[in-house]
Amino acid sequence: MDLADNANDHSDSFLIRECRPEEAKALLALWHAAGTSPSVTDTITDIRHLIESSASVLVAEVDQHIVGSLIATFDGWRGNMYRIAVHPDYRRRGIGRALVKEGEKCLAKLGVKRITALVEEKYPWAIAFWSDVGYEIEPGIVRFFRNP
Repeated sequence: MDLADNANDHSDSFLIRECRPEEAKALLALWHAAGTSPSVTDTITDIRHLIESSASVLVAEVDQHIVGSLIATFDGWRGNMYRIAVHPDYRRRGIGRALVKEGEKCLAKLGVKRITALVEEKYPWAIAFWSDVGYEIEPGIVRFFRNP
């Protein structure tokens, strides 16, 4: 079923739950539909590995379709949240907020004292979202990376 056909036919109810390894392909499809930036880790194998690790890979489900996601990880010091995505047909329904709240709960159970959110600055609506849910831009921090 096409999500666009289903988007107008349901109530605003959704379920937040852990993603299952066999749903890696559906998660990739969501990220593509939501317009997230591709990553070198966007493979079925890497996503399954992440789901099977200690990370919380959360999904929002509507009528048995994955329509949102968030990854919440804890490194023993800080919690990190990233890859929040909501299918365009399901935005502005509280799904993103619910994913963040559940991610915070998962991290709190692990004893996290600080949570960071990785947000691409080229998406002003993403920056606005994180501000709206109570996060602040941390001045003076620049993220470095390297793909080995």
